[in-house]
Amino acid sequence: MKTIGIIGSGGVSKTLASGFLKHGYAVVVGSREPSKLADWLATAGANAQTGTFADAASAGEILVLAVKGHAALEALKLAGEANLSGKVIIDATNPINPDKAPEKGVISFYTSLENSLMEQLQQAFPKADFVKAFNSVGAHLMVNPQLKGGPPSMFICGNNAEAKRVVSEILIQFGWEAEDMGAAESARAIEPLCILWCIPGMLENKWVHAFKLLK
Repeated sequence: MKTIGIIGSGGVSKTLASGFLKHGYAVVVGSREPSKLADWLATAGANAQTGTFADAASAGEILVLAVKGHAALEALKLAGEANLSGKVIIDATNPINPDKAPEKGVISFYTSLENSLMEQLQQAFPKADFVKAFNSVGAHLMVNPQLKGGPPSMFICGNNAEAKRVVSEILIQFGWEAEDMGAAESARAIEPLCILWCIPGMLENKWVHAFKLLK
């Protein structure tokens, strides 16, 4: 049984943690305040644990980064560089600007199209293998979504081919088709899919949809 370390304790973190447990993994969810996860832990089952960011990063054979984008770098620092080294990190973050309200349904990023958040994280922790995934859909659809069009596409990218293979296998388990878009620079295109995905929700309160790559 592989252990997944999840850095973050919000809705995305708990949804993905429950998904991994459903699919036969052990999970350690890390938080700045592990006590906040007491209610989730009480019903999560025997293969679930909670702890600090460092606890989760140390225990996890594969890691998931699921915090707000502006908190991502600090969360990884608290997790500890030694605990991240050599590990696959599924990066579910988006660089959403917390200080700017959406404009006509369009949320704002604090990054540019020449420098994605994942590139910044990969540069800060070069011994880890980041793979962008789970950032282009809402938490309620991340685990085995049931949509009329069949399995949706999850666009991924990263510098390490083996890391992307590992993440692709997880995505298939979670009911997705994995679409490899190349190296870390491709996060410049994948991260803004969050903006596009949110527009129908912001304008019309429609949140049940996902992207599909037709071939």
